[in-house]
Amino acid sequence: MSRNRKNILLALLAVFFFSIVFSLSVGTYRILPERFLEIILGNGSSVENNVFYGLRLPRVLLGLAVGASLSLAGILLQAIFRNPLVEPYTIGISGGASFAVCLAVSLGLTSVFGRHSVYFAGFLGASLVISLLYALNSCGRISSINTLLLSGIMLSFIFSALIMLVLSLSSAEDAHGIIFWLMGSLEHTDLRLSIFAFAASFLCLAIVMLFQHELDALLLGEEQALHLGINTRRAQLRFFLAASFLTALAVSLSGIIAFVGLAIPLIARKVIGNSHRFLLPGAFLLGAAFLTVCDSLARTIVSPTELPVGVITGIIGGSIFVWTLLKKTK
Repeated sequence: MSRNRKNILLALLAVFFFSIVFSLSVGTYRILPERFLEIILGNGSSVENNVFYGLRLPRVLLGLAVGASLSLAGILLQAIFRNPLVEPYTIGISGGASFAVCLAVSLGLTSVFGRHSVYFAGFLGASLVISLLYALNSCGRISSINTLLLSGIMLSFIFSALIMLVLSLSSAEDAHGIIFWLMGSLEHTDLRLSIFAFAASFLCLAIVMLFQHELDALLLGEEQALHLGINTRRAQLRFFLAASFLTALAVSLSGIIAFVGLAIPLIARKVIGNSHRFLLPGAFLLGAAFLTVCDSLARTIVSPTELPVGVITGIIGGSIFVWTLLKKTK
């Protein structure tokens, strides 16, 4: 069984690299894969260099980072709550980030501080929600992990109402920008930011892998985990903070991208099983590849018009999720 899982991981690694090559190649200006080495060595034309380094590579790296982050966050949250329907956007963090971005756009901060103010506002809003939930947990206001989930869901509803309030008071131009951001997009980025995002997501994977045995124990239930010597309260809080950071990272950089954190963990569990030793890297690779390919489709399927990538992931991911549920029921 272990050998089969290793073979599956190797297959997912191949899919991961294929998605990178595919996404770097396709577009309005096509770059053949055999030209990649020439461009990297500095022998590409000015057009190839501009397209490769200025547009494609930053976007592909950001897609890998966001897809991997959402998938990894989904795996962690589903293990904590022992519920396959929990995803990163159900715990209120995305709502806090979205509201902060809406506020920043509505107040005109983007015209003063530039595009990076959106990323900063999104991460700040998500961090405030994380801090609030952590403070409530630390002072004993949140007595159980299920109460933590319900608190996050209620915060999501509150922030949704606040976002509608901001939209109703914003100008038509600002409202259009906010709505487009809420649908999810990888369009605006730069190479350094994308490298940082991917490195941060990979670092989170490496750290969580050190505690993968605790995730396996949590799937058995709190009582069984206690018998195995696991401090369940501390483990749940640790993984919740890790999932929160990954969600904050993804939402602040790309907006709301639906179903990646829900559909990919479901598929990964079907393919790999529940052992987090293999499930964590498998979901990381699969989520990264999935979002990168979806983004390539979003920018080419109705070229030269670009669709929000959240539309593509919602259609594909939602269809896969429903099909899997129906097949399981049957």
